[in-house]
Amino acid sequence: MTLAYEDLSEGRVFNLGPAHVSADEIIAFAKQFDPQPMHLDEEAGRASLLGGLSASGWHTCAIFMRMMYEAFISDSTAQGSPGIDELNWRRPVFPGDILSGTSTVISKRVLKSRPGIGIARFRHEVVNGQGETVLEGENPVLFGLRNPGDSA
Repeated sequence: MTLAYEDLSEGRVFNLGPAHVSADEIIAFAKQFDPQPMHLDEEAGRASLLGGLSASGWHTCAIFMRMMYEAFISDSTAQGSPGIDELNWRRPVFPGDILSGTSTVISKRVLKSRPGIGIARFRHEVVNGQGETVLEGENPVLFGLRNPGDSA
């Protein structure tokens, strides 16, 4: 069954991951999108504030997006997001890290301007294998209603 707006309730938690992070993918992402030295080279990473080769925060976001996609978006009526209200990178992500996390519905409502669409606000947390938070954020996601005539 496809996850629709009606299936979301405040407090519902979606488990994310695991996602394994390798040095090769950190470097490949950095070469294309964020070629700062600490994302390209172990020695430069050690000399940086981060203390070693580490994933770009944007790479961490991309991994997080994939985890959300696999956890609930891929089989849902999701229609995208109007933006991100809060995003914090709390700790660096290093080669060998295994990321997991949660996305929790914190509120929801049907859009007045588009009665067939609802908006659910999520709180996200991504942690490394030691349970340390590496990313946290909050944003709304648009979902189609299964029964647009109802006011779920």
